[in-house]
Amino acid sequence: MIHGAEERGAGIRDANIREECGLFGVYAGRNAVVSENLAYICYTGLCAVQHRGQESAGIALNSGGVITARHGLGLIAEAFTPEKIKSLGDGGAGGIALGHVRYATTGNKRLYNAQPLVVKHIKGSLALGHNGNVINAIALRRELELKGSIFHSSSDTEVIVHAIVRERLSADSIEQAVEAVFPKLEGAFSLLLMSRRKLIACRDPNGFRPLCMGKLGESVVFASESCALSAAGAEFVRDIAPGEIVVVSDEGVKSVTTHCGRKSSLCVFEYVYFARPDSVIDGLSVHEARLRAGEILATEHPADADVVIGVPDSGLDAALGYSRAIGIPYDAGLIKSKYVGRTFINPDQQLREAAVRIKLNPIASVVNGKSVVIVDDSIVRGTTSRKIIKLLRRAGARKVHVRLSCPPFRHPCYFGTDIDTRENLIAHLHELYEICDIIDADTLGFLSIDALSAITAGCASGLCDACFSGVYPVDVSGAQLKSQFEQDIDAD
Repeated sequence: MIHGAEERGAGIRDANIREECGLFGVYAGRNAVVSENLAYICYTGLCAVQHRGQESAGIALNSGGVITARHGLGLIAEAFTPEKIKSLGDGGAGGIALGHVRYATTGNKRLYNAQPLVVKHIKGSLALGHNGNVINAIALRRELELKGSIFHSSSDTEVIVHAIVRERLSADSIEQAVEAVFPKLEGAFSLLLMSRRKLIACRDPNGFRPLCMGKLGESVVFASESCALSAAGAEFVRDIAPGEIVVVSDEGVKSVTTHCGRKSSLCVFEYVYFARPDSVIDGLSVHEARLRAGEILATEHPADADVVIGVPDSGLDAALGYSRAIGIPYDAGLIKSKYVGRTFINPDQQLREAAVRIKLNPIASVVNGKSVVIVDDSIVRGTTSRKIIKLLRRAGARKVHVRLSCPPFRHPCYFGTDIDTRENLIAHLHELYEICDIIDADTLGFLSIDALSAITAGCASGLCDACFSGVYPVDVSGAQLKSQFEQDIDAD
């Protein structure tokens, strides 16, 4: 536990870690009874994974082998009006739908980077959605360009599409083409791919990002998180295994396991922050993992306080666990506006400064005159935490004890978040006592790295904790900055 005194570090930039992307797909076989428009089913599933991507959204619908796609910037509700969904057609029995919500981990926020990407080639057409980050995308793109490929976007997803299409020219099937591309891709890639007659789901051999399968009557459904299956009325069947390729067609469901067997490394931050608490990932409830994190945090960093509160939304479960373990009452000390999306935050300096006040507001009656424990999922750059503490002190909090349900974020992530350099990570730049001073907390405590294995007990996968430990499950020496991907493309 670290004690602090003065406020410093105004130069630390304000931002939270942004999530990766969200996927949802549904295959309605020829004999399936489809009571809803497939595009609406896809829309419903995407709403449940909206937290994974709020910059753009897209839905592609396959009806009779013809793929039609619509895309838009912003939240799914902003990108898709009822009329826009209806314009895709209904799909019906034999139809396939594939949806995607995006955050830019590689490639900027432009409509041309929205997914699913749809391409036509000499052997047919396909649509592809991607969650993750391919760390050798720049090298692959240059190799493909030298062979004549022409690119229209600035995302690594288009690199995957080109690689698959090139393999499809000589492969007997689309799944064989996908299988052949696996060894060429380094990093994180959970994919949904739709061809004229098939829906394919696959997960990279390390399993960095989640992907699961469900059933909706006779239809087969895939999603980034199990909460999306529930939202669409589907039943969870199982997680896609790391390295697995699942092919759904009129012939049924086929599993290709050629690339399975590598030591898996699911991103541990899925349990801390990314996933919704009502999801179950690789056999472990996200809610239970966060409760456990709070309980352990209370043991590692107890506080003499009157009330425990959480930062909405991902800090709430850990705060409840902390409260239960330490015996201090839990209360709702911060209210989050449900009507202000991330798209609201404007480059204008005044709006940036007002963003925290607009999105979070303390309940004065809960914190006034009290010593408060505030539990959050992480501190990335520090400024947001400092602003929240300032709000609590203005509301009358006598002391503010900050507790984080993960270890200090000291190292870059190359596998699907937007932090790929150390320069803006406050825990890399400063000692813990300095961080405490910078955010103006009375005390500060992070979950230990050793506790990660305890909070994820029951997870069927191995875990990647490189952002905390600096120990990467794959070689990242050749990884290039996501910003370089954009610069490289614009260089001409």
